[in-house]
Amino acid sequence: MELNRYIDHTLLKADATKDRICQLCEEAKEHHFASVCVNSYWVSTCRDLLSGSDVKVCTVVGFPLGAMSSEAKAFECQQAIADGAQEIDMVINIGELKAGHYEAVEADIKAVVEAAQGKCVKVILETCLLSKAEIIKACELCMSAKASFVKTSTGFSTSGATIENVRLMKDCVKGVCKVKAAGGVRSYEDLMAMVEAGADRIGTSAGVQLLNKEENTKGY
Repeated sequence: MELNRYIDHTLLKADATKDRICQLCEEAKEHHFASVCVNSYWVSTCRDLLSGSDVKVCTVVGFPLGAMSSEAKAFECQQAIADGAQEIDMVINIGELKAGHYEAVEADIKAVVEAAQGKCVKVILETCLLSKAEIIKACELCMSAKASFVKTSTGFSTSGATIENVRLMKDCVKGVCKVKAAGGVRSYEDLMAMVEAGADRIGTSAGVQLLNKEENTKGY
């Protein structure tokens, strides 16, 4: 098992500097992580730094709240791809899901999927704010909208990924989508538990420490 290829090496903090982004990309190249996941401002920088490597550039859309208009999310996605993004992690409209306005939620996801022009779209559910029934429904909407992944969390809300929710999501999508666990994956044991529960990708700021079996007590 190539654990490094599960990892989206992540830096989404507001105070991230170019020096720190450069360090993120160097670490990702050294360890051959699946991607770096950054805010869209840094996409073109990462594109240039990772040129010729096997590390993809991933960015976030509608992050971290998901309460932006679908048109704004679609534009953000289009611009990110023009700048060099190869994967998009978008946040659903959580309020509309909780209100039972499922057509609006699906249309929101579809707008980004279409704007992504065939590139990988991971849909962040923010599971800590959802009931089990809402997680199941969100997964169904993601499948219908032809998303590539369902993702547990932004890492910026009340809690992150749990084993129970990763298992639930894996069961729901039945292989139609893949599953990404993110938020609170800060030890090698956490990493292995998420993979064993069915995660196909792990979002973490602690990728280097996890591979070295060192616990990280801070960060995404």
